[in-house]
Amino acid sequence: MKPLRPRDFVEDRQGWIYSVAAYDNARRAGCVLRYVPDPAGDRVNPEGTRYRKVGFEESFRLIGRERPSYLGEVLRIPPGDLVRIYKPEERLAFCAARDSRVGALADLFALPAGSLGCTGSRLLGLEAASSDIDLVVYGPDFFRAREILREAVGAGRVSGLSPEMWRTVYAKREPEIPFDAFLLHERRKWNRGEIGGTYFDLLYTRSYDDLEAATPQRGRQAGRRTLEARVTDAAHSYDTPAVYLVDHGEVSRILSFTHTYSGQALEGEIVEARGMLEEHGEELWLVVGTTRTARGEYIVSKTLMETERQPPATL
Repeated sequence: MKPLRPRDFVEDRQGWIYSVAAYDNARRAGCVLRYVPDPAGDRVNPEGTRYRKVGFEESFRLIGRERPSYLGEVLRIPPGDLVRIYKPEERLAFCAARDSRVGALADLFALPAGSLGCTGSRLLGLEAASSDIDLVVYGPDFFRAREILREAVGAGRVSGLSPEMWRTVYAKREPEIPFDAFLLHERRKWNRGEIGGTYFDLLYTRSYDDLEAATPQRGRQAGRRTLEARVTDAAHSYDTPAVYLVDHGEVSRILSFTHTYSGQALEGEIVEARGMLEEHGEELWLVVGTTRTARGEYIVSKTLMETERQPPATL
């Protein structure tokens, strides 16, 4: 069996469905509960079973009551409790058959087999009429996909986000930076678009031959800090978590566990970041996204902000 990766989905013996949120899944799968069977649910899978989507807080309440052995920073599920695995790259054709817009995007990116998948509710056949299209691109092909999207928007083959959609994305993310600063960073990422009136995004996951790095474990917290540093390596800035190696007197890297700050800065840029310091052996890391909403935490590129003469993003 192929290893589990972030943005795969798994199903347990009771039909509960989880999104995989970690790379280190050999002993127990690191997941987040997303859907549970419910006769009154508003989502229906191809077999006719009704489901409802579970929010973050409710998911931990349900697990705490019925699966307490799974509890942790992410839920950890024994492999023996899993009965089904949904892999985005293996079910792309399934998703395309259900919505021609998914097929059109697959044709647009035209990446090698196994490099592109469709995740989220569409992977499960549980999409609603208003569901976004969540595409996942594996390994180096992610960066090629961003270039293809930039070229396609420029040629009018797909649309960039409308002002209204940008406002919607901002409201959904609830970032701790002003809208203008958010928009400035997001527009250069080239990982979002619209097709047929539906929002889609490009998400990064490592290829199967690059899974050696386990999901970082939490270190001992050493207090909140706001810092400036130069990014020396942003190769995994779209990963789960996003990782920025930095040149700083104390801190060696900045990690973001929230997708809002993925791809936020480029190598060589000066960033301002606020988060929680963690001790990892002899290193200090700054972690952004220590809570689901990352209240009071952020990453911005000061280089980008100053180049575009934007107002300061500091809270």
